[in-house]
Amino acid sequence: MIIELLTVATGSDAAPRTDFSFLHAMNQGGVIAWSIFGVLVIMSVGSFYILITKLLEQQKIMNQYKKVRTDFWRANSLAEGRNKLDKNSAWRQVVDDGLKAQESHGKMTDSLEAHDWLHGSLARSEASINSKLAGGLPFLATVGATAPFVGLLGTVIGIYRALINIGIEGSASIDKVAGPVGEALIMTAIGLLVAVPAVLAYNWLQSRNKRIAEMLSGFSTDILANINSQGAVKPAIMTKASTQQASKAARTAPAAAAKPASATTPPRKP
Repeated sequence: MIIELLTVATGSDAAPRTDFSFLHAMNQGGVIAWSIFGVLVIMSVGSFYILITKLLEQQKIMNQYKKVRTDFWRANSLAEGRNKLDKNSAWRQVVDDGLKAQESHGKMTDSLEAHDWLHGSLARSEASINSKLAGGLPFLATVGATAPFVGLLGTVIGIYRALINIGIEGSASIDKVAGPVGEALIMTAIGLLVAVPAVLAYNWLQSRNKRIAEMLSGFSTDILANINSQGAVKPAIMTKASTQQASKAARTAPAAAAKPASATTPPRKP
């Protein structure tokens, strides 16, 4: 439609109308042009599917982390706290793997080996979760790297067809080369339209995965410290209410400290 608008804006009413629509250009390209276009459509649909599904998965894990910071650490033990977490969640998996490693902890004769066993078990749990979160991202990277070249292939084929038409007709008239060249430019544009969103989605999802990996690492460290201390070491629990109270106390503390210094006590009369 954009191409048709451009032709109407630049042409005159008396000039003969030529079909410069997208379908006409693709039909001139034949099976090869439609095949390349189909590959680009598959790449684009796959990229947006991975973007949406990964965003939902990441957001679910981030929302579950709020429950970890409040409800989980209020429990008396890890076994009691894991029942407050959602089943099949990433945080529940880390706790389950930590408790399984704790069961085998007593079988280690060396205390150093026992610590390494716990640390390694939790590290493997983190690695499996991060690997699952990274699923699909290689497809986005592949689309971002190859889609422009797939479109360029269509461009090369379109220009080659234009040169063939010139050789057959013996003249480089615009009506002989406009269709193939238009097809070539369309393929280049489609390749870029597919590649740019894929690259942006890849970088965005990667940054969110790094943030989740940091939260998992901190949670795993807290689990390890809790197990080694037999439940004595727990992270500070900061709820929304406690955060507001702490900020209110921080604002009122300087005023309360300055009041006695500025106040003067009048002398007593005998």
